[in-house]
Amino acid sequence: MAELIYYCGTMDSGKSTLALQTAHNHQSRGRTGLIFTNQDRAGRGQISSRLGLQSQAIEVDEEIDLHKFVVEKLSQGERVDFVICDEAQFYQPEQIEQLARIVDGLGIDVFAFGILTDFRTELFPGSARLVELADRVQTLQVEALCWCGERATHNARTIGGVMVTEGEQVVVGDVSSQAEVAYEVLCRRHHMRKVTARKSNAGALDPLPFSL
Repeated sequence: MAELIYYCGTMDSGKSTLALQTAHNHQSRGRTGLIFTNQDRAGRGQISSRLGLQSQAIEVDEEIDLHKFVVEKLSQGERVDFVICDEAQFYQPEQIEQLARIVDGLGIDVFAFGILTDFRTELFPGSARLVELADRVQTLQVEALCWCGERATHNARTIGGVMVTEGEQVVVGDVSSQAEVAYEVLCRRHHMRKVTARKSNAGALDPLPFSL
């Protein structure tokens, strides 16, 4: 039976690396598939990993019907044994439903990879729909770490090095970026207190109301 599987984690937890590895594993066994992405940091139509891996992919714009796209490929005589969807948190909810139709109606496995929550700790619409519809939701085993060494569970957006909790949900950035808008992964405690690595290094920590 085909499945819709959602692999999720924070930024810097190896989602794109796993997406590329999954595609490689299937291709090395002679299987043919489609690779989709949305707003990758490397640019349109690319999947990139912080380890340096990169692959061409099909950019998922808002108007694309993923089920129709796959059906058209099949009707043209192309093989589609699997579908990879990176940055799935940015897909529209109806596109997630189209992925479920690919699995149920066409019998094709769909492997989606993405982030559950945004910098405000709210679910991305695409991720919310995946949680509702996926046959399996699997947390990535590679744990990103907060600057304090604890497991990172939240994504933080910084502007000019200062953490913010308001603004547009989608602004593309990177955890290694030195640009004006960047991202950092934090444990829940430091996310709630808005303590980034930069603030910690600056000695601007407020005392905790309890002993560690």
